[in-house]
Amino acid sequence: MTSIAQTNGQAYGLKRGIDFSRPVFILLAALLGVLVILPLFWLLVYSFTDAERNFTLDNFVSLVTDGAMRRSFGLAIGMAAAVGAIACVIATPMAWLVARTDLPCRRFVRMLVTASFVTPPFLGAIAWEILAAPNSGILNIVYRWLFGLDAGAYLFDIYTFTGLVFAIACYTFPYVFTLVANALDRVPSDLEDASAILGGNWMTTLRRITLPMVVPAMLAGSLIAILQALTMFGSPAILALPAGFHVITTKIWSLFQYPPRLELAAAAAIPLLLLTILLLRGQKWILGRKGYTVLGGKSGAPRITELGKLKWPAIIFVGGILSLTVILPYAAILKTAVTETIAAPLTWDSLTLKHFNFVFFEFSATRLAMFNTLLLGVLTATICTAIALVVSYLVSRRLVFGAGILGVLATAPVAIPGIVLGVGLFLSYANPTFMLYGTLWILLIAFLTIEMPAGYQQLSSAFQGIHPELEEASRILGASRLKALWQITAPLLRTSVVATWCFVFIGTIRELSATILLTTANTKLVSVIIYDLNESGDLGAISVLGLLLLLVSFTVVFIANKMPIGAGRLSPRG
Repeated sequence: MTSIAQTNGQAYGLKRGIDFSRPVFILLAALLGVLVILPLFWLLVYSFTDAERNFTLDNFVSLVTDGAMRRSFGLAIGMAAAVGAIACVIATPMAWLVARTDLPCRRFVRMLVTASFVTPPFLGAIAWEILAAPNSGILNIVYRWLFGLDAGAYLFDIYTFTGLVFAIACYTFPYVFTLVANALDRVPSDLEDASAILGGNWMTTLRRITLPMVVPAMLAGSLIAILQALTMFGSPAILALPAGFHVITTKIWSLFQYPPRLELAAAAAIPLLLLTILLLRGQKWILGRKGYTVLGGKSGAPRITELGKLKWPAIIFVGGILSLTVILPYAAILKTAVTETIAAPLTWDSLTLKHFNFVFFEFSATRLAMFNTLLLGVLTATICTAIALVVSYLVSRRLVFGAGILGVLATAPVAIPGIVLGVGLFLSYANPTFMLYGTLWILLIAFLTIEMPAGYQQLSSAFQGIHPELEEASRILGASRLKALWQITAPLLRTSVVATWCFVFIGTIRELSATILLTTANTKLVSVIIYDLNESGDLGAISVLGLLLLLVSFTVVFIANKMPIGAGRLSPRG
């Protein structure tokens, strides 16, 4: 009997494989702990010590007493608040028009909003530099030509606080748009139909039914826009520094210039970190509130409002927003790439490929920067997706006691601004113990830390849709947990895995805030090369590199959306 039972057990694979859950948990906890805790530890050490590593509060006293530091914090907060308000004012009506009205070409509008999201903000700032610089901007050149004005006249000046707010808002409004549009898609049409039956017109229904239910999404999206603006480095460095003022991110960067003041830079990063945590907590609190609850089953399709006479004003509004955020900037970059100078008219005679020839054949830094960018993009996306997949599995299935701590560690970097992480990594690894500064390793560590929250959150949500009984069946047949994950669960998650990989890849190649503090001459990336060329004023070469960066990003999005495995549609991360 025993022999028969053993034979049957072997036939059905009842002998389970080795369970590596506990060792993997320990390994991932150590890895994520190093990625997250180590830079924060050294950030705190430098903040509270002097050059000899003696305890002091002088660094924080300097933050309060230094007028330039106070002004940079004040300008950053004012800029971020203005960006959040503008993004909400622009994105909310636009989301309603796209999600709940008969506006023409709504799918095309969503596609262009996604293009605005994919565009690196620093590249958008350069595009508006091309368009609205007071002397050389295309719009100002056209303005002078139309009205016969002298060379000193201009209509727009992007090198102002207002210009900076505008340029950043152009590339943060997609966050608000996405959250609000998704919220509008979930508003039950039954409630709006009931309002119509009771005599309410579309405006009354919008004001009393629809908008109150999407207010949390509006506020949460605005907080994301504020957070993005507050922690952004590229756009302020491109537009604020020529205007003669700093925001806190550029001020921290300036403290790394000769002579470096690392202790003050670390101290200045702490308030920025705390503000980020407060904003994220505020967003979570807003989205977690249940001010409105829907009872009942599945509602019908979204109620589409006919715009009637308002259709053309709506088209003009949406077209104007898309022109400012996508069409004009892209046209400016393309025009600058194929003409001799910004001021040259776009004619057959003025077309040239000299900027392409310079970038691809004469500029020695291009090939190395492109190789480094693609290498780090692929490595970061692959490693981050693999780690996020295993972490999400351990946390969602609660396979190991204390697995929840992995979720906390994987999510924690979302509260660390890029410039703050760059400071922490520089302090951690630019020392005789590690000596990783000046290598691609420190950049890989930075990108893994920055992108881990996005990868984990997407795959964690995906795991909730897969019942654990499928994995248990594999376990009964003898597979280890990791083998069950690889052979059973991962194929079912291929849609989310591909989308996560693409998001991480695009996020990596467009990152500048942390990168600017960690690169050297041998580890330059395309984003840093673009920033360096902007300082020298070579806008033609910048435009070519910008087009190259956009081409890579859109190619990845296109391939992901067309893959037969059903990768789904990529859209801005909320």
